[in-house]
Amino acid sequence: MSNKKEGKEIGLAIIGCGTIGRIRGVLAREYPGVGWIGCCDIKEDLGRKLAEDINADFFTTDYNELINRPEVTATIIATDENLHYGPTMAAIEKGHGLFIEKPLATEATESLEIFNAIDAAGIDAVVGYTQRFRRRFLAIKERIVTGQIGETTAVVTRAFMNRMVPLATLRRTERRAALTPMVVSGTHSLDACLWLVGDKEPVEVVARSGDRVLGELGTKDATLGIFTMADGMLWSMSMSWALPEIWPGSVYGLQIGVVGTTGAIDIEDTHRDAIVVSEHPLGAGYQPRGFEAGAPRHVDFIGSYPPGDMSGGRLWGPMRDETMTWFDHLAKGHATHHATAADGHRNLLLTMAMDLAARRGTPVRLPVTPEELLGDDAR
Repeated sequence: MSNKKEGKEIGLAIIGCGTIGRIRGVLAREYPGVGWIGCCDIKEDLGRKLAEDINADFFTTDYNELINRPEVTATIIATDENLHYGPTMAAIEKGHGLFIEKPLATEATESLEIFNAIDAAGIDAVVGYTQRFRRRFLAIKERIVTGQIGETTAVVTRAFMNRMVPLATLRRTERRAALTPMVVSGTHSLDACLWLVGDKEPVEVVARSGDRVLGELGTKDATLGIFTMADGMLWSMSMSWALPEIWPGSVYGLQIGVVGTTGAIDIEDTHRDAIVVSEHPLGAGYQPRGFEAGAPRHVDFIGSYPPGDMSGGRLWGPMRDETMTWFDHLAKGHATHHATAADGHRNLLLTMAMDLAARRGTPVRLPVTPEELLGDDAR
């Protein structure tokens, strides 16, 4: 029996018109069920350019003005990571369907407030974890949930990134304490692994971090940790975003090994199977406005930019699937496997718990509370 409902027209507010807001906005203009689009950015020239390019119906630099428009039924929060709280809470108050780019917030107390507000108001909210929409991960998830490798006993995860993301991200703000490799980027592989193995319950984490390269910017180079799950499963999780700018990954390179009682799955998502080499500089894969790579890049792993790849002037890949699936969910009532607000809050606390364990040099029992994280930061 079909779960489709009669389509509803979407009135969309896009808060934040940078790299990801632009991608979502262009896709929104393609979707026939989006009948009205408004854009907002504190950088007026940036926001007006997106509004012009997608023929938006409205633009403002004040998110409250946009969120309070009567046409708006759904809101995308695509601001800088540190600025999610205000517009998210405003959209919750209006009862909008919500798409919040990860993380839910960069402060644990704000994340909890957002989650509690969403839960109390019964808001239909999702969090942007694009890795869930890579088709290989969808196929792997199906193999795991259908029991083809038995009960999961161990997982090994390794994520590699060159340093373009931290250089671009940290230079936009002085609020850098929470902008660690795990909170900003490792959260993607953390979410993907927990989603793949069935949201097992972590009960302890040990971790270590280093900062020889990026310490002067107020962040860590890498964090490595081991989680123990309630059922005894062990999970080794490592994240480094300090590889040289000439490292050929546009952004993300991921390896995941999943071992079960009756089988195993080995995932190579490093994108080294398709490589472009050119005498001409290729540019940075991750290149937000105002950022230039500090060295010429002549080699690139094709497909290592998480949103996908351009062809014929259009983006193809996981971010298209993720965005269009959300629109289908809003307009037609289709089921979705997006991360929920609960997933987003859990992910933030777990990435912060890794950072906490690394600072203390001792194991951290889970779950950890926002108050424990705040108390440790205050010392």
